[in-house]
Amino acid sequence: MRRARIVGMLLAGLLLGACTDPASDPEAPPPSPDVAGASDTTENGRPAATRRASPPATARPGGPPPSVLYLGDSLATESQQVLGQELRRDLGARYTSAPYSGTTVCDYLEGTGARSLVPDRDKAAALVRSLRPDIVVLQFWGNAWDYTWCMDGITYTDSRSEYVTRYAADVKRLTEQIAAAGGAKRPRIVWVSQGPDPITPDRVRRVNELYQRQASASGDLVADAGKTVSPAGARQTWVQYLPCTAHERDHPEYCTQPDRGRTALHLDKDPLHFCLAPTTPTPRPCPVRSPGILRIAREITRVVEERAVGDGP
Repeated sequence: MRRARIVGMLLAGLLLGACTDPASDPEAPPPSPDVAGASDTTENGRPAATRRASPPATARPGGPPPSVLYLGDSLATESQQVLGQELRRDLGARYTSAPYSGTTVCDYLEGTGARSLVPDRDKAAALVRSLRPDIVVLQFWGNAWDYTWCMDGITYTDSRSEYVTRYAADVKRLTEQIAAAGGAKRPRIVWVSQGPDPITPDRVRRVNELYQRQASASGDLVADAGKTVSPAGARQTWVQYLPCTAHERDHPEYCTQPDRGRTALHLDKDPLHFCLAPTTPTPRPCPVRSPGILRIAREITRVVEERAVGDGP
């Protein structure tokens, strides 16, 4: 139990924060043009009252551009603007994001009451009923510590079997709530697999397996974004740097160490997030160019386009 609390305190400090606002950090790099366009959210992650859709660049054959809802934890918080940019540019998507840092799957379930980090108005089913999205993208690292109240104190460190059983049940229940809220217009769910984790590597592997199992059972999809931030041939191995991709070499601002042919995925002091700006107690989208975030966003967009959108409603 003591070990679980120590790990929990470390994770809480990292995962409850998100990338800092460059206006408050004089040492932060200039804002990236890749994150200039705000998603349809307020500053705290709640969808804005008036949704703004970019003019479509492309659309589904024979239909309007897709509507995409993006939910998740601090990894989604830091990625939300870049993902919105990719979806709008490639698909002309109507996009809304409502991530909350520090959350896990059960926080987005209806019926959790006060034992949740997500208010009732932003539960997954509530947003599906109000926004009627075609696609719901879900990105969760699998948080569980004392501050994640809806997990009822169940942690992977204390009880692996109990954690996996509970997490699987929550994943199934969230799928069912989203499906019920969509009714005849049931949205397609895209679960985002996570990259390697240096703290509990086996836990992340098992969480990713749960996403795949649930997607197969319910006819949904998995975007293996975690593979894009893993070494070739070593999917479960955490690294801070990877060789630059062709895209990153063509865009040198994303190849952070061109003389060594590699780029940074994480800061030295934060092995979990992919934003190359320090975390802050106030969660915000990442304000700087970050190769890991772009890799993840591009893979999600590819799956949405090729599988979810290509298959039609």
